Amino acid sequence: MADSSTQSIIIGAAPDRVTAVICDFARYPEWTDAVRRAEVVEEYEDGYASQVHFTIDAGVMADEYVLAYEYAEDLSRIEWHLVAPSKMQKAQRGSYDLVGNPDGSTTVTYTLEVDLSVGMLGMFRRKAEKMIMDTALKQLKRRVEATGAAQ
Repeated sequence: MADSSTQSIIIGAAPDRVTAVICDFARYPEWTDAVRRAEVVEEYEDGYASQVHFTIDAGVMADEYVLAYEYAEDLSRIEWHLVAPSKMQKAQRGSYDLVGNPDGSTTVTYTLEVDLSVGMLGMFRRKAEKMIMDTALKQLKRRVEATGAAQ
């Protein structure tokens, strides 16, 4: 398995608002550049997604895959893994850890570990991971803060 990468960002909203955006998979194509389609294919009894089918197109990388999700009881951690190898990935594991701050903001830590089916030099893989994570966190922040302003 590949090494994991971790990045954090502070979002100007309470953890429950951040969680609501993360768990609204059907709306990912509205605010994430690479996701063309996200469809919940299986849910837990509480209504949270247990499996989600993604179609992505990030220019140099297009893929379709299913991720299985698990949630901490207090929703402070959302984690996932690739259900089966895809065209581009052998494995994927990731998580969002959410910590509420005294000022009402949330620190979101994103950890991602991807094992690609195609060879890539470590230096380029790390640069790609950093770019993917940086973009994902910035887009999440923009979406959460924009939806909060609209409420």
